[in-house]
Amino acid sequence: MTRDFRISRRAFVGALAGSLPALHLARAQGPVPEAKVAVPDVERHGMSSFGDLKYPPDFAHFDYVNPDAPRGGTLSHVGSTNAYNQEFNTFNSLNMFILKGSGAHGMQLTFASLMTSALDEPDSLYGFVAQSVAISEDGLTYRFRIRQGAAFHDGTAISAEDAAFSILTLRDKGHPLMSQPLTWVEDASAESDVVTVRFKAGRSRDIPLMVAGLPILSKTYYSKQPFEESTLEAPLGSGPYKVGRFEAGRFIEYTRVADWWANDLPIAKGQYNFETIRYEYYRDRDVAFEGFKGRAYLFREDFTSRQWARGYDFPAVKDGRVVKDEIPDGSPSGAQGWFFNVRRDKFKDVRVREAITLAFDFEWVNQNIMFGSYQRTSSFFENSPLKAEGTPSAGELALLEPLRDKLSPAVFGEAAMPPTSDGSGRDRNNLRRAIQLLREAGWTSDGGKLINATGEAFTIELLDFDPGLEPHLSGFIANLKSLGIAAAIRRVDPTQFQARVQDFDFDIMSRRFVMSLTPGESLRLVFGSEAAKTKGSNNLSGIADPAVDALIESAIKAKTRDDLTVACKAIDRVIRAGHYWVPAWYKPSHWLAYWDVYERPGVKPAYARGVLETWWWNPDKAKKIGL
Repeated sequence: MTRDFRISRRAFVGALAGSLPALHLARAQGPVPEAKVAVPDVERHGMSSFGDLKYPPDFAHFDYVNPDAPRGGTLSHVGSTNAYNQEFNTFNSLNMFILKGSGAHGMQLTFASLMTSALDEPDSLYGFVAQSVAISEDGLTYRFRIRQGAAFHDGTAISAEDAAFSILTLRDKGHPLMSQPLTWVEDASAESDVVTVRFKAGRSRDIPLMVAGLPILSKTYYSKQPFEESTLEAPLGSGPYKVGRFEAGRFIEYTRVADWWANDLPIAKGQYNFETIRYEYYRDRDVAFEGFKGRAYLFREDFTSRQWARGYDFPAVKDGRVVKDEIPDGSPSGAQGWFFNVRRDKFKDVRVREAITLAFDFEWVNQNIMFGSYQRTSSFFENSPLKAEGTPSAGELALLEPLRDKLSPAVFGEAAMPPTSDGSGRDRNNLRRAIQLLREAGWTSDGGKLINATGEAFTIELLDFDPGLEPHLSGFIANLKSLGIAAAIRRVDPTQFQARVQDFDFDIMSRRFVMSLTPGESLRLVFGSEAAKTKGSNNLSGIADPAVDALIESAIKAKTRDDLTVACKAIDRVIRAGHYWVPAWYKPSHWLAYWDVYERPGVKPAYARGVLETWWWNPDKAKKIGL
């Protein structure tokens, strides 16, 4: 359907940059200790939400890499995920960590973090710039010891002062999706080679993981440069790549740092193998596909079923120079669909939202436009164990019963599912039910137009920046018209789209959110009441429900992974009963196409494609096809 906005620990340098809450959060009482920590204040090589680490202190490399992978060549592609101020179709800034401007894809490659994640574990982090971490018994103080030899690209050592400066700067001046969760940071200070981070009581379990995954900024560099300004000057970093050639809005290249200080660390072995990583920008996905066919770039993940089914019939595919590949996706598929903006009066009644959902015929779209390639999304935690199914379990009921007077009775029955149809594109039973719901909500027909008690006509603007979904929406719009609702697609340029979404200036818009398997602060950002009022947050629908807030607190304070799973299922159940979106579709796999110049390890990481991190260039193959 669309490229996605990641709300996960992989949004920045494989760490938890996407677990993002709102401003001025209500503070839960009491500390949240790290689970399964037998001895506090002992320096450890890694950390996770529940203390479970796959890799021992002396591990040599991650299991999913080829530690002897050769280096060289180019990975050229079109960005498929966004974080912070990034857009899909353009960029005008090399600062992705503030609200202002449109940041370039790939800038995270130029920074290092205190710790970084393993792509085959839900939320584990291992030492990067920090060689170890010690955690206080109450879980409110973390001490990261800086690794000797860690350095910025200009050769200056990364210090504990740089790390402390970075945490406080991003807390006070960073993008809201970063600064909001960092309000849980009480202070960060440096002493010798240790940065000490103190958290406020009530912080969620994943805030320390987010802090450990933040980009480390140079305090010296930013003493001369304003951090909060959009700029096309490449900032001083310390990651595996530096900014190379670029043309704003067209392409950007990153060049591997040959003598990178972390090359021999276990967390880097067999990774970052390409000499150059290049991101291409296109305003139109069909033009982007033509660019791939013409070798303007060499790797793509395809999100368009029409192209995947029919577009790969050009000579390079037939003679084997281009490879089509479908690989499994073990990560949560998340929530994909069209989100209602319930801040607008016409969408405040749940019956109206359910009625509009009934007008979308997924079965017809899937068979006639998407070649039967997809399954219907029904959950905000699709393709994960956090998805609610059937009737509430005993554990879910223990959380839901105290809130019964604030919840719809539907919450206590079967988990809400999107409607199914007869596949005709115009299911009369669904449309009749929609008309009934609209009448119950106070809307009446006046000469074929649906109006409310004040005579206002029901209109819907479907906001987007890309024409790719227009064929999928034609039948939906026709069905809405038959209900008396005048719906139309409003396509704007990417910059205007981003600005309108940040200001919640839309009726309905499409988005895919991908949660982690261990969500925490991200629950507040996407579903919390405070986030509904916060410009730039990911609570697009404007969900502001005290019952949901209470369940979020239960999830955040869960002491075990099982408790977290139960709480997320309860949240999912309540949100789905609220009909805050028109669910779209998903598939638990990636469609990849690439010119046959790449190799990859025999093991794929469970929770990522692993392409940028672990694949490598084969010069013999490249020569064979004329590259």
